[in-house]
Order: sequence, then C-alpha cells, then structure tokens
Amino acid sequence: MARTRAFDLIAIFLLWGAIYVAGMFTPALLDDVDTVHAEAAREMLLRHDWVTLYTNGIRYLEKAPLPYWSVAASYTVFGVHDWSTRLPLMLSVLATLLVVYGLGARAYGQRAGFYSAMVLGTSIGPYIYTRFQIPDAMVGLWLALSYYFFLRFLEKPSRLACWGFAAACALNVHTKSLIGLLFPLATVGLYLILTGNVRRILKAHLLSSSIVFLLIAAPWHILAALRNPAQGAVRGFLWFYFVNEQFLRYVNKRVPPGYDTVPLFIFYGLLLVWLVPWVIFLPQSLRNVPFRWKEWGSDMTPQQRASLLFTLWVVVIVGFFSFSTRQEYYTLPALPGLALLIGGWLAKEADATTGPAERKAGRISSTVLLVLAIIGAATGLALLISSRTPPPGTDLATLLTRNPTEYDLSLGHVLDLTPEALGALRTPLAGAVVALLVGATANWWLRRRAKPRPGNVALVVMMVALLACVHSAFVAFSPILSSKDLADAIQRCYRPGSSIVVDGEYHQASTLNFYLRVPLRVLHAPSGNLWYGSKFPDAPQVFESQASFEKLWAGPATVFLWSEQENPRELQGLTHYTLASRGGKFIFTNRRLTSQEIER
Repeated sequence: MARTRAFDLIAIFLLWGAIYVAGMFTPALLDDVDTVHAEAAREMLLRHDWVTLYTNGIRYLEKAPLPYWSVAASYTVFGVHDWSTRLPLMLSVLATLLVVYGLGARAYGQRAGFYSAMVLGTSIGPYIYTRFQIPDAMVGLWLALSYYFFLRFLEKPSRLACWGFAAACALNVHTKSLIGLLFPLATVGLYLILTGNVRRILKAHLLSSSIVFLLIAAPWHILAALRNPAQGAVRGFLWFYFVNEQFLRYVNKRVPPGYDTVPLFIFYGLLLVWLVPWVIFLPQSLRNVPFRWKEWGSDMTPQQRASLLFTLWVVVIVGFFSFSTRQEYYTLPALPGLALLIGGWLAKEADATTGPAERKAGRISSTVLLVLAIIGAATGLALLISSRTPPPGTDLATLLTRNPTEYDLSLGHVLDLTPEALGALRTPLAGAVVALLVGATANWWLRRRAKPRPGNVALVVMMVALLACVHSAFVAFSPILSSKDLADAIQRCYRPGSSIVVDGEYHQASTLNFYLRVPLRVLHAPSGNLWYGSKFPDAPQVFESQASFEKLWAGPATVFLWSEQENPRELQGLTHYTLASRGGKFIFTNRRLTSQEIER
C-alpha cells in the first residue's frame, strides 16, 4: 500500500509538472485581470501595506486579499517575474490535486482518488483558467478541503474535523469573499436536511469552530474597514466590498457596470466542456448517486454519502450562478466535485471483479469519444488545409476580426479568429489533431479489449500533448492579449519626466504599468478597476480629459499614448509619431525620437 501511495503521489507531481509547471514561464503576463492583480501584489510590497490593495497608485478594494498575499510572498522570495507571479496559482492547482486525491481515496478508495486527481489535472477547463490570475481554482481547493473535513466529521465527529472545516471556509472567504462561506454552508446544510441528519450539527463544536473561523477571517476585514472609512461623499470599504461587490453584483446592479453575463444554456454547456475528455464518462458516474429521497436515510453506504455530497457541491454552485451575473469560468470551483464522481466510476470500471455492465458503459463512452474526436480532427484538418502560414513578421492582429462587444467575456477574443489567423497557429493545430485522434483511438481500442486502465493512460497522455498544443497557441496569440512588446518599446526610450497615457480604460493596458513600474495616466472618465479608489481625497489624479491631454501633449516632456486605434480621434489635429505597434495596439509619441534616444 505504501508503495502504491508513493507511486500515486509521484505520478500526480509529474503530471502537474508536465502540464502546469511547463507552462508557467511563458507567455508574458496579459492586460486586464492578469497584470491588474499582479500590479496590486507588487504595490503591496512597495507600500509595505498588506491590508489595503492598490493598483496604479489607487485603492483597489473589490477583491479578497489571499491571492494577492500569495503573489506578494512569491515576489518577496523570488523577485518580480512572470513565473513568480504564476507560481502561487500553480501551487494551488497542485494542492487541489492532492486534496482531491485524498478526498477520493476516503470516499471510494485509493485508486478512485488517483483517477479523480488525473481527471481534474488533465481536464481542459482548469488549465485554461489558470493561464491568468483569477482565484476560482483556489476556491475549488478550499471547497475540496472543507468537504474532506466534513466527510471526516460524518464518520466520526471531532474538534479537528470541525476546526479544519472552519479554517478552510475562512481561507475561502479570504479568496473569494462571501461565496467562500456560502457554498460550503449551503452544501453541507442541504446534505444534512436531505439525509434527515440536521441534529448532527449539534456535535459540530459550533462555538470553538466559530472562533477558529473568526480568528482567521475577521482581522483583515476589520483592518480594511478601519483604514478605509467613509470620507465625505465616498462610502467606506464595508459598503463597497460587501454591498456593491457582493450583493449588487449578484443582481447585476453593481456600480459601475462592466461584466457581461453568459446565457444560461452556454453556462451549463461549458460546465461539461471544461471536463473534456472525461465528461464522456459522467452519465454512468451519476448512476452511483442516490437521487431518490428514500435512499437518503442513515443506511446509506459511505460511497453513497460521498456521491450525494459531491453532487450537491456542483448543484449549489451551478444553481447559485443561475440567478446572477456569470462568466464562463464561474463553474470552475464545481469541477473537483464532478472529477471525484468520474474518478469513482473509473476505479469501479477498472476493478477486476466489475460486472459486464460497467465495461459496456466504458466501451460505449469510448466509442462516442472517438466519434467526437474524428469530427474534431476532421474539422482541424480542414482548417489546416484551408489556411496558409503567413509571411515571417506578420502581426497576427492584421489577420483577425474585432468583436469588442464580446470582450467582457473571458474568452471573447477567441471569436476574433479567422481562417487566415489560424495559419499562424498551424503547428499547434496539427499537433492537437494528431493527439486527439491517436489518444481517442488508443482509448477506444484498449477498452474494446477490456483494458480500461491502459485506456485511461492513453487519455492522460493525449491531454498532456493536447494541452501543450493549447499552450503553444496561447503563446502565439498572446501579443493580442498583452502589451508587453509595447512596454519594451517604451522602455528603450523612457526617461524620468515622461508620461504614459492610456487611450481607454486602465485595465486595457495594465501590462504597461506592471512591466514599466511607472503609473499610467488614463484618457477616460473614472471607471472600471479604478472607479471607487479614485474617489478618495488622497487618490492621485491620473484621469485626463481631452483638454488636459492636449495640454500635456503640447508640453516639453515626452508623452507616450497607448491606443487600440491606428488613427485615434484624440490625436486629430495634434502632431504625433508612431513609435511601435503590435497585436492591434499602437504607441504614439508627441515628438520624433532620434535613433540614439530609442537605442539608448
């Protein structure tokens, strides 16, 4: 058993390294959420203030602090780098895989825990949404840990189980605010009600568990409220953080608006897409869930109790966001629950004593996957045939269409792709076609021969290769999503006293702030990430009107203007020169720079 557990852990570490560590160093950080959050962590170190977040020198109070604390800690140890920015998120993925392994082993057995970790570690959704700095994967970690302690509590109530649950909830509150507490309490409460076991909560050491929770969760909220009180017309931290960013956002009344909502049918469908390819085994996995109320009594087996809990885990999250604003990735914290259900069934299928029904279900699923893979590979092959590799040096942005109305969605830029643009992605596209076809075929062939374990290995190898292709395409596409190349162009000729102005909102060019280490001026009315913080009396005046911008542009100092427009109307009638362009973005200056100034 010890050797088996050691093998499992080594395999999990190797898989995490091959997928997540390998992609940690490239590409450059992205505009918007990636560098807005990275800059908040960097300024945390510069200010020696671990309570009030700042970005671009302005209070940034809309997010819970733990993700920023972890990145700032990484910067303290390793310095400010792209990879050190991503390291805490990658470590949280590893921790989630290990907790899911332990949770699956407790619920269904050690092999099921291993398969559950493999499913989660190779699914496409968690990989895509750890390419930039959002906390949802970390939320999944604390939920998995809280349900691990809850299962221990069901088996044998103890202070350790109750305090562990409370601590996991508190850390989740520090990660994603109130839903970090709402999700586990709602899930556990529903479980106890459905199973007629509400009185068991009296054994939960409520007083000491509440103290544990408050000792972890309360101090930062108290300090943030004390340091950011209401000031004149500016409402304080408590209103903005809890009322505006929690309740008003939920009902789509947040001020200012800025988040689009994914239609429900897409939202539900993407929950399944994020678990590709393993979602193909979900239908038979759900057969192990006790759905009838007559089954919810005290005579449930430990496996049935776990399956019901994992199902409620998913139902609570999906149900909650069914009535609110939502992004494509809001179901990410639910994926470990589905991975555990699938992992439990995969272990059952792989058992030598399993009946023919499970093996038949595996063969049917592998056939469906093969058919889908053939369709996907044929589509990819058609795109390869119809596309042509663009000439060297071609800016990918010139091959794309623009759909700015879709950019409030996290994957909105994917809609910009054209057959011509796919020509720049021919290598990863070809690799994805081969990986998909070979992996699905091998899995189908092995399961037809009653060898589900090697079939699972084939799917894991397929996904390692497929995700490597996804990463390669992401690197090629990254200039569209990042202004790092433009920051490099500015860096070569930036001098003290120069100004950098964003033609638009701050988050659109936040990469410049992070990489150049200088504050940006914004040619836009206060909005977005900086709206609330800009209202405080001590906030720096970074917003420019057209009149103040023209005065700045006419001054003696060099001014750099970032814009997504090749001929911005803000420069009409003003002398200007193009310094650089990349990814559909441009840098203009107010004076002609000599070659010596640029190369210096």
